[in-house]
Amino acid sequence: MAKDLASQIRARLLELEPLELQIEDQSAAHVGHAGALAGAHFRVRMVCAAFDGLSRLERHRLIYQRLAPLMGGRIHALAMSLYAPGEVTAPMR
Repeated sequence: MAKDLASQIRARLLELEPLELQIEDQSAAHVGHAGALAGAHFRVRMVCAAFDGLSRLERHRLIYQRLAPLMGGRIHALAMSLYAPGEVTAPMR
């Protein structure tokens, strides 16, 4: 299920045409946590021109808008590192 969900997250975020996109399913690290029953845990790191000129809050809102149909049950937690081009110099792992 989480693999399918990660694919759905990727598809929705690729619509923003990111230069770099990393999606990590961290659900296994939360087994036993009460929220783990409510949905999956993911970490997203993304470099995208759409973030240029946006505040951190505006960037997060943009991602939440894209993922809204998957939130509230399917995704319990979402950690995000969102950068405009030129803000990050280290390559993604």
